[in-house]
Amino acid sequence: MVSGVANRAYLLGPDLVLRIPRTEAFVADLVKEAAVIPAARAAGVRTPALVTFDDSRTDADVPYMVLERVPGVDLAGVGGSGGGAEGVFREVGRELARLHRVTPGAVGEPAGVPVEYDPDAGAPHRLVGVLLADGMLDTEAARWLRGWFDRLAERIPGALPHVLVHGDIAPQNLLVRREPLALTGIVDWGDAMWADPAVEFAKTPLWGVPAMLDGYREGGGAGADDGSYAALEARVLRYHLTWALARLRAPAPVPGERHWTAPPASRLLGVLRFFASSPPGPWPDLA
Repeated sequence: MVSGVANRAYLLGPDLVLRIPRTEAFVADLVKEAAVIPAARAAGVRTPALVTFDDSRTDADVPYMVLERVPGVDLAGVGGSGGGAEGVFREVGRELARLHRVTPGAVGEPAGVPVEYDPDAGAPHRLVGVLLADGMLDTEAARWLRGWFDRLAERIPGALPHVLVHGDIAPQNLLVRREPLALTGIVDWGDAMWADPAVEFAKTPLWGVPAMLDGYREGGGAGADDGSYAALEARVLRYHLTWALARLRAPAPVPGERHWTAPPASRLLGVLRFFASSPPGPWPDLA
């Protein structure tokens, strides 16, 4: 048995995986996955096929699903930012370009998918103001951050597209083959939503995002060519920076969690590490 945050997973021989929600609170996510997985596969995304979904509750007290098993280990288990991981992220970008062709109203649109992450332009400023009032930031740091958000806003178009996003493209949800390192599948669709495509790149460590965006543009991803080469990067960075600051409001550590953002300072240090490592263009112009 493999236990995740939302589901327990049991291997059914070499080819199948049984997934059961840990509690009633996670049932809605499993129901959503049952609708999203076929749509993602129809779009050409490499994700395990849905074999069975049973929400009758006759065999168990919660719904369950059976998926085909994809070979490989998750990228979080491989560890590190080298060893071909950038190549994996480039592959993931191409997969996301296919997924993001699924838009609201499209043929085969999955049911039960919420609309999320559509913050107004002033949200980062209000967050900075709250952190200043709470004593988490000094006045000069707050002024500098507001200026940074203003410069990013100048590059962000007013109308943002909504597409189907996976919602949790993080290393633990990317299955890979070790030798040579290559993507074998994307799993765990419980956070899928209709959202700005840029949000899809906000749960990946920032050092991996340039390669992912390269693959995304190669695949003709939604909004990748919106008149400003740096517009997509600016939107991605706004999410990373906003969520890094929001974590300061809930700084309690979460020992044992595998997600790279579980340690309270990880996002903020990730942004610092990224810009200190001489990132490729157009990133330096966004700092």
